[in-house]
Amino acid sequence: MTKPVKPKRTKNYGVPESPYLFQKRNQAGVHLLADFWFGKNIEDEKKLEKILIQAGKKSKSTPLKTSIYKFNPHGITGILLLAESHIAIHSWPEIGYLGVDIFTCGENTQPQKALEYLKKKFFPKICEIKEIKRGVWKE
Repeated sequence: MTKPVKPKRTKNYGVPESPYLFQKRNQAGVHLLADFWFGKNIEDEKKLEKILIQAGKKSKSTPLKTSIYKFNPHGITGILLLAESHIAIHSWPEIGYLGVDIFTCGENTQPQKALEYLKKKFFPKICEIKEIKRGVWKE
């Protein structure tokens, strides 16, 4: 059994130096969680893939790979892996609900732009949004 390696300490209270961290904001990233109610339902995997990739580009992120799964009889889950984290969509058409998860890191990403794009694509009648600052540290 190998001995666990102790993380290297830095002058940022144990937070490793990285160009991907929001150094000025003292956080690793922003996580947007949105509940879309009674909007457009998409069951087509190719359409969802295009929407996810475009949302990633709108957020000024780098799309890497998508994974889409269509449930039987209905519902779909799509995930876009980004160099800067991910965007995921989960649908429950039987109750008119779409769960949206956008997590990005880096000083130049704009997850709110991805969310605005998704709102235009799905037209929710009700949209509830939570913003979480992830990996926050104090100096």
